[in-house]
Amino acid sequence: MSNTLDSLKKSLAAPPGFDPRLVPIDRRCIGQKPVPEALFCEDGLRAQFETSPTWTPEITDENRHVLASNIIARKQEQGAITKAAVLMPLVIQSNGLHVLLTQRTDHLHDHAGQISFPGGRMDEGDASIVATAIRESEEEIGLPSQNVEVIGSLPEYLTVSGYQVTPVVALVKPVSQYRPDPFEVADVFEVPLRFLMDPANHEIRVWQSTEGSRRFYAMPYAERFIWGATAGMLRNLYHLLKA
Repeated sequence: MSNTLDSLKKSLAAPPGFDPRLVPIDRRCIGQKPVPEALFCEDGLRAQFETSPTWTPEITDENRHVLASNIIARKQEQGAITKAAVLMPLVIQSNGLHVLLTQRTDHLHDHAGQISFPGGRMDEGDASIVATAIRESEEEIGLPSQNVEVIGSLPEYLTVSGYQVTPVVALVKPVSQYRPDPFEVADVFEVPLRFLMDPANHEIRVWQSTEGSRRFYAMPYAERFIWGATAGMLRNLYHLLKA
């Protein structure tokens, strides 16, 4: 069974040396509903999560392929499902809210070199999935737990590597200097929330492979290329905020 799962995951994953920047842009999400101005502040965000508006999470091709290939179901049969959490930190800066992101180091087994949120797998000692996100963020980038105000979470995101990831959204007081774990994190940086929540900055790219075509979101920002699961989670935050 494990060999079958490994072959499934390899068939769905991008090949070695894959560069998402070279994948053609199919379209940009210009003209989609904007996020209301009132939600680009702490009080507005808190209220949006508290009222829990009706909205529909977007199923990306990564999620769709994972579900179609029964990777999660097969791992559940083995009792080996990997629950994980990421913190989606919205840093309170003097010029508005910024999303904190990390650049993963190039030698990691999963998603090497990609841009991601701080986070990781759930440990037995974690009281909840929210506790996982907070603990991992402190370990990964040195973000003190007392600086984190959790305001809600987004639906689980399934990855080709077999993780069920819960994005935990939090307002964060900035720290003077982060302490990234040199094994996992190459860099820590911020992107304005307004930029990432503007659908005109959301690209849909289509990758053609021997397994068929795969659509993924990308949100290039200056020299940074945000794509894949991170962009998919940000799209769900967009859908919740514009609901």
